[in-house]
Amino acid sequence: EGGSRRRSWGLLVTAGVGGTLVALYAVVTPFVTPALRKVCLPFVPATSTQIQNVLKMLENRSGSLVDIGSGDGRIVIAAAKRGFKAVGYELNPWLVWYSRYRAWRDGVHQNTKFYISDLWKVSFCHYTNVVVFGVPQMMPQLEKKLEEELECNARIIACRFPFPCWIPDHTTGEGIDTVWAYDLKHSRGCETKSLEITPEAEC
Repeated sequence: EGGSRRRSWGLLVTAGVGGTLVALYAVVTPFVTPALRKVCLPFVPATSTQIQNVLKMLENRSGSLVDIGSGDGRIVIAAAKRGFKAVGYELNPWLVWYSRYRAWRDGVHQNTKFYISDLWKVSFCHYTNVVVFGVPQMMPQLEKKLEEELECNARIIACRFPFPCWIPDHTTGEGIDTVWAYDLKHSRGCETKSLEITPEAEC
């Protein structure tokens, strides 16, 4: 009887440890996996100053907004509170679910959407305002992608790190809170093209 009890306890302990390891794997993997990619985009929450600087760059702007690598949804939610239809793309499912909860809690869920997706597999052609918290390794490739996909009236707002080739139209903040805004019509030279082609054909 004693041996049977020990075996039962052993099975319970084994099941408990195994279940704990599976749960830890499910929670930790979405945070660790990005670090194993060729271009790592880690989750670093935006500071309140960074959010205010982004909102400053969105003054007098309208249209749709997308946050590339939206993390816990802070930028998307802040933009929605300013009247934007805002969308976030994030690879970590836990952060996406948490973002949806925060949007619901803050009463802006009707003006926000969050998707679990790799940014390189998404087309951003429908957005006129783009926000990105990037890392230096990804900025050249992302610069090329956005230039190919966005319309001339788009504004791209980069946080923490600027784009390598574009010259910013506006800059605010300092240190890690610096934000650069790029109006694509200047970077792409659309103003010159508009003298030669009709507005309907532009971009």
